[in-house]
Amino acid sequence: MTSAIARLNDFGQSPWYDNLSRPLLTGGGLAALVNDDGIRGVTSNPTILDKAIDAGEGYDDQLVQCAHDGLSIEDTYWAVVVDDIIAATEALEPVHTATGGGDGFVSVEVSPELAHDTDGTIASAKSLFARVDRPNVLIKIPATLEGIPAIEESIASGVRVNVTLIFSLARHELVIEAYLKGLERLAASGGDLSSIASVASFFVSRVDTETDRRLPEGHALRGKAAVANARLAYQLFRERFTGPRWETLAAKGARLQRPLWASTSTKNPAYPSTLYVDELIGPDTVNTLAPPSIDALHNGEGHQRADTVTEDVEGSLHVIRGLADAGVDFDDVTNTLEQEGVASFSDSFRDALNTIEKRRAEVTS
Repeated sequence: MTSAIARLNDFGQSPWYDNLSRPLLTGGGLAALVNDDGIRGVTSNPTILDKAIDAGEGYDDQLVQCAHDGLSIEDTYWAVVVDDIIAATEALEPVHTATGGGDGFVSVEVSPELAHDTDGTIASAKSLFARVDRPNVLIKIPATLEGIPAIEESIASGVRVNVTLIFSLARHELVIEAYLKGLERLAASGGDLSSIASVASFFVSRVDTETDRRLPEGHALRGKAAVANARLAYQLFRERFTGPRWETLAAKGARLQRPLWASTSTKNPAYPSTLYVDELIGPDTVNTLAPPSIDALHNGEGHQRADTVTEDVEGSLHVIRGLADAGVDFDDVTNTLEQEGVASFSDSFRDALNTIEKRRAEVTS
């Protein structure tokens, strides 16, 4: 493979596609990304499904069948989602096999409306995991304070987890601890640690969007916070996954909880189109590439090189400290982003339900 996307694999980073719809599955688009571009995983979300259903792309027959079977609108949503996820896991199964179970994953999230409901998230994660029943599925659980114990319990129960909506180092620390505790509990119960996989989805571009909004026009730190924050998260990852505690788990087959760089499309047109790809390349990481990033890399934009995520750690610390000097409360930035992220995901979920209801009425009338 000569694609710039495929070359990320050579640097130890797994490129995943942040997009999933039935036309992508049935039209050969996902297969081409896997075979030609070295894509090694897929993430899904309600927004993408909402747009595809609204356009009438490949879902009408199933909507009619769900109506005939008397399924509610929400049950119809899950029927559609699960079918897409299973088909995607089948497409990625060769990657999963070739990497010894280390990659080739497809992520599906629990209902975003459970973001502040620990017990509801646990029950939903276990149910969805059992329903999909594929070795390469990850269940997305948000890293809210209520989500942290759900992450630990899910891992301890043998559920593979993609932890989403991480914005701060403090929350990343809690996510790692929940993963380690979950592994320890699974080991104590005689579970197979090698069957568990997890990624910690650390959101990137939104950090610059919110931080830049709080800085004066032309300030030297504009466009710097997101990369600095992510690089420090990578340092935290390396620190926590070393030493006796981790080595004990690794000896039992445990896998690293890789940092996954999420929201890596450039939002500000003044910044390079591949900024959040080029500056965060490193071993044992994942970058979820949305269609704009895929297009930019296909067009030869940016400059990808090895180990950029470990560059200038001192400079990253200086950026975060400098924000405080500039009057920016970075804790408030990350708290705001989490609240907005939860609300945005919930809105997208409700929009998808509304679209299904509307489209199902059209195709059954």
